[in-house]
Amino acid sequence: MALTGQVTGDGWSVSTNSIPAGNGFCCEVHVAHGGAAGEFKHQFRHSKIFAREWETVLDGLREGVVWIGLKRAETIHL
Repeated sequence: MALTGQVTGDGWSVSTNSIPAGNGFCCEVHVAHGGAAGEFKHQFRHSKIFAREWETVLDGLREGVVWIGLKRAETIHL
């Protein structure tokens, strides 16, 4: 069973689930937020591999929150 994590805020959410990768774990990151253009959802695989499952979940959550910040500040566009 995969280890998962979730963080939510005002109109946004980030969730992760761990995936076995080579000699460790990576994670899949799901981000969602609402805005003037409607709800936006995006999913990506985090590029780092960690020895411990909990490390990949925490780092994936951190990466997802940074991604949300950049998207909401209109620094990145998809």
